[in-house]
Amino acid sequence: MFGFKNDDAATVVQFIAEQVRRDISFGVLPPDSRLKIEDLRQRYGGSAHSFREALTLLANEGIVEANTQRGFRVASASQADLEDVTRLRAEIEGLGLKWSMKHGAVRWEGELIAARHAVDRADRMVMGDIDALALEWDEANREFHAVLVSRCNSPRLIEFQSRLFFESRRFRFAVLKERGIVGEELTALRGRLVDAVLARDEQQATEALERLILGPFGGP
Repeated sequence: MFGFKNDDAATVVQFIAEQVRRDISFGVLPPDSRLKIEDLRQRYGGSAHSFREALTLLANEGIVEANTQRGFRVASASQADLEDVTRLRAEIEGLGLKWSMKHGAVRWEGELIAARHAVDRADRMVMGDIDALALEWDEANREFHAVLVSRCNSPRLIEFQSRLFFESRRFRFAVLKERGIVGEELTALRGRLVDAVLARDEQQATEALERLILGPFGGP
């Protein structure tokens, strides 16, 4: 199954979760659609137990909803959902960034600069082939935003930030495909954010971060 030689249940569950997460993010499994175990097994292969574990994992990330009587379904993706997740993400990341700026030292600054270079490179590449490179581009973004809050000294905030990032992935992909959200303005805004962090200018840094998160969706 899946080419694994060893019966590593945790690896299989993670692999299944990644495949389903990707297809939800790209709209292959549309919002509000039911996720029937047998249908999924036919699509991806794997055991019913592994799929229940994988879907439970995705439910904890907020992109799948679990109901005791109705089973699993893809979480909704309405305009209200978009506004809720992006505004909350902006607030949580802004708070995490403030705390990280108080505690982060030179090593953190170096990690942030490296993450910025990686995501800037992903920006330059993704518009050449969105379908093939969208996930790689979003992973570079995930790492950049994870570094921003990585020195906040709050494991709960870091965990919540990660969940919100995954919940908002579908919306980013939709905007990326429809009109593109990558360009010189985005790169410049990210640069202003990093410069403000290095200067320990909390106000400029949090304002740039808010624009970075909300801008593609019509925010400030």
